[in-house]
Amino acid sequence: MFSPVSHASPADSPDVIVVGEALIDVVSRPDGDVEHPGGSPANVAYGLARLGVSTGLLTAIGDDARGAAIEAHLSGAGVVLLPGARSLERTASATATIAADGSASYVFDIDWRLEALAPAFFPKVLHTGSIATFLAPGAAAVRTLLEQAHRDCMVTYDPNIRPALLGSHSEAKSLFEELVPLTDVVKLSDEDARWLYPGQDLEQTAERILALGTGLAVITAGAEGSLLRAAEGSLHIPSVTTSVADTIGAGDSYMAALILGLLTRGTAGLAPSVLEAIGRTASAAAAITVSRPGANPPTLDELRAAQDAAAQDRAAHHRADQDAAAIGV
Repeated sequence: MFSPVSHASPADSPDVIVVGEALIDVVSRPDGDVEHPGGSPANVAYGLARLGVSTGLLTAIGDDARGAAIEAHLSGAGVVLLPGARSLERTASATATIAADGSASYVFDIDWRLEALAPAFFPKVLHTGSIATFLAPGAAAVRTLLEQAHRDCMVTYDPNIRPALLGSHSEAKSLFEELVPLTDVVKLSDEDARWLYPGQDLEQTAERILALGTGLAVITAGAEGSLLRAAEGSLHIPSVTTSVADTIGAGDSYMAALILGLLTRGTAGLAPSVLEAIGRTASAAAAITVSRPGANPPTLDELRAAQDAAAQDRAAHHRADQDAAAIGV
């Protein structure tokens, strides 16, 4: 499967491997229930493939109708489901109840297990997160994989905190902080940040995460935009204004586009200009996703069109500001 002694990947190997749960989101609305393939890591994999990134998913699903639906959904976007996926008695599910503002609350039915892994190669990026990094027994296999991989490829991590599935706050925080030194990028929502570090503002939380050993801390805050903090500096990226259908998959779309930006940034490291570019790309992807129901991330063409429109809008506002300054307004 995907020995740590290999630093070169086969020519046909994916650029990104995502490790984590795939499940069925049962969306409960006043007009009835609708099922969608989901799970944060699976959504990130799907979002990456839609953005043209060659992507493999290491997961665990059941040999059942829901598992087949997940596999068809992922393969339809071009995600390669890595060997051994059909290992559970039944596919996991999460029932999401949509509130009036479009936000979602979840109830989970999940069993998370992975076999011990000895990777034959490392991708350019290894991404993990969510339930897969906290829920035993599979979480131990994920940690072992990160210990094997973090010196040989970029590791990105989104804890995507689900309090209902965690133990005590201290246990969950300890698990999170043990994984951060094995990563290069950590992305949290503002809800994750406040749950993990109550009483701290987002800048303080980002600084703490950097001190734990990662290279880039990203905290998203919905309509309030996102914070990107690296040793090179800190930057706030405004959100993109849009109408909200629901917020399912928004953070995962942001994460997928963030990984795309990291893959395509060139040699400028994490300079402020790089942080701005990848932050705006990720914000645009999230805005597209929340504008339509379910975890439905943008294609690369959609994202490019949105970025072009946003750039034109910023340029128009800049010209207007210059004109106003020129006439003393």
